[in-house]
Amino acid sequence: MNATLDLSHAEWVKSSYSSGDGGQCVEFAPGIAATAGVVPVRDSKHPAGPALVFTVDAWGSFVRAVRGGEVPTL
Repeated sequence: MNATLDLSHAEWVKSSYSSGDGGQCVEFAPGIAATAGVVPVRDSKHPAGPALVFTVDAWGSFVRAVRGGEVPTL
């Protein structure tokens, strides 16, 4: 199945793990999860660029791993 996800009206939230110096800036659109069941993620420095899309379960697993210190942060 290949579906197009319209992100033009998505409300993006910057990750609390993003650096404030313009370096590592990640945003996600949590509101899309409620309607589409997926979580889009993008580079906030390039908002018109591509977004990666994860299942809600996969995104939740990633967030838990980061919070638990299982994923190294820079």
